[in-house]
Amino acid sequence: MIKNNPKVIVAMSGGVDSSVTAALLKKQGCEVAGVFMRFWGETQNNANQLDAKRNANMCCSEGAEKAARAVATKLKIPFYVFDFAKEFKKEVVDNFLKETAAGRTPNPCVVCNKKIKFGLMFRKALALGADFLATGHYARKNDAHQLFAAKDKTKDQSYFLYNLNQRQLSRILLPLADYTKNEVYQMAKKWRLPYRKEESFDLCFVANDAESFVRRHLKLKPGKISDLDNMVLGEHQGLPLYTIGQRKSISVPQGPWWVVKKDERQNILYVSNNEKDLYSRELVAGSLNWLTGQSPRLPLKVWAKIRYKSEAAEATINLETKTKTKNQKLITVIFKKPQRAITPGQGVVFYAKSGEVLGGGMIV
Repeated sequence: MIKNNPKVIVAMSGGVDSSVTAALLKKQGCEVAGVFMRFWGETQNNANQLDAKRNANMCCSEGAEKAARAVATKLKIPFYVFDFAKEFKKEVVDNFLKETAAGRTPNPCVVCNKKIKFGLMFRKALALGADFLATGHYARKNDAHQLFAAKDKTKDQSYFLYNLNQRQLSRILLPLADYTKNEVYQMAKKWRLPYRKEESFDLCFVANDAESFVRRHLKLKPGKISDLDNMVLGEHQGLPLYTIGQRKSISVPQGPWWVVKKDERQNILYVSNNEKDLYSRELVAGSLNWLTGQSPRLPLKVWAKIRYKSEAAEATINLETKTKTKNQKLITVIFKKPQRAITPGQGVVFYAKSGEVLGGGMIV
């Protein structure tokens, strides 16, 4: 139970999680205000070509804002709308396109949390006099400013929060930490919260699907599709359209074929009809963040996740080195068992055996 009636700004999307978050905090005696964030959606620049109503950004659609406002009215708390469309476009959408063009497969939710929700929104909340910023993420933190996986392992979102620092951890609240998704639904029903029923998607800003979005916004160059023996099998439509482990949309007969490698320099897509070629025991990661603010002593045994939906796997982090071109530290992660489709651009997140999030980085 939080004491002393702190002022808390809740990031409200209109969904069940943030709606219950606001309700829980108010019932605990907090002085709660809700904030809805407007993000960039493709239809804002393509209204003539696209169906704006059908293709609205799910995270900040007109319906989402209406639902969030209705929940705030139900709870009798102040409600504000912040327009972060410009910042979201620059930090999240442009980054997604840049990383995709470079041959990587980025995770926009990780970037949004770092730059927008716990960056821009966090700073704005404190500037407005809030003691805390609260979100509906399924993750747990303690008074020592450590971050842990949530109770509901099927909904745990600690993976997306590996870029947090100690200052942020000391001023954020995660009220859903010890609840399951089903319990959250039950509370929403009990309190008759008018939340929106639709769930948000990873690529909330995409008008229809990721492939068509990339086709509209990047210049694609066709090239060769080769197997691992450098035998040419066909032609790809542009490397940004493919990701490691992909099986669909590969125009090579006598499949199945899986994407195993992309050579940006020679514009070659490498595929294999042996799924075992997708497995590897090693990766290199950069853009590192350690939640304590200090790099741990290496080598270090951890449990690592190479993508949000993957299981944490036993691994060892080896000593850091610096690149020749950038003053950036890199680490090598060696897994006890081979991992499927290790993908550049995705986050690798490190956990202790206790479930504590130690930090993470981007696979290079």
